[in-house]
Amino acid sequence: MESILVTGANRGLGLEWCRQYAAAGWRVYATCRYPETATELRALAGRHASISLHRLDVTLGEHCAALRAELGDSPIDVLVNNAGVYLEKYAPDGAIRYDDWLLTLQVNTLGAVRVTEALARNVARSRRRLVVAVSSHMGSIADISAPGSYYYRSSKAALNAAMKGLALAYRPLGIGVLILHPGWVKTRMGGWEEAPLTAEQSVSGMRRLVEAYTPQMSGSFLRYDGTPLPW
Repeated sequence: MESILVTGANRGLGLEWCRQYAAAGWRVYATCRYPETATELRALAGRHASISLHRLDVTLGEHCAALRAELGDSPIDVLVNNAGVYLEKYAPDGAIRYDDWLLTLQVNTLGAVRVTEALARNVARSRRRLVVAVSSHMGSIADISAPGSYYYRSSKAALNAAMKGLALAYRPLGIGVLILHPGWVKTRMGGWEEAPLTAEQSVSGMRRLVEAYTPQMSGSFLRYDGTPLPW
C-alpha cells in the first residue's frame, strides 16, 4: 500500500489531501497540533481504517523527533508539507507585528524544512520518494505588484528557496521535491466567499502533478494546474 503523510491535516487543504488519498486506498498519516479536537479529521479517520492521527507541531523539533520514532522504518511515498499560517489576515490595521512575522517564518518555512529533514529517510525508503511543499504564488518575488502581506510573502519565498536547495541535496537519495501553488481556495485561510476554487478542485489538480511527477520536475515551482510560476 502506498503512503502519504500530511501536515496541517485537520482542516482545509490538509483535510482534503487526506480525504482524497484515503478514498484512493492509500495509507494516510494525518498530522496536526491537536488531534484530539480535530473533529472533521477524526470523523474522516472513523470512515477510513487506513488513516492514523499523529500529533505534530511543525515548529517543535521534539515533535518531529517523536513522529520519526513513532513511524520507525515505515516508508512515506509522498510527504506533503501543508501546515501554514497567514497571520496578516487578522491584522487589518496594517501594522507590522514582528512576533507574528517570526512565527510565520517558523511555521511556513522552518517547519516544512524541519519535517522534511526529520522524515527524509522514510521518504527514501518508499517507491515514489516525493516531497511536496504547499507554497503560494505570493512567494514569487517577480509577482509582487502591491505592498503588504510581508510575513506571508517572505515566508513562502524563503520556503521556495529552501525547497529548491533540498531538491538538490536529496537528489543522491532519489528524493524529488515539488513546490506547488494550490490556487486561491475556499478555505479559512484563502477566503470562503471570494476564492474561485474548492479544496477538492485544488487538491485534485495537485494530485495530478504527483501522479505525473518525473525526476526532471524536481525543484519546480508550479500552479496546481501544472503552469510554471516565476521565482
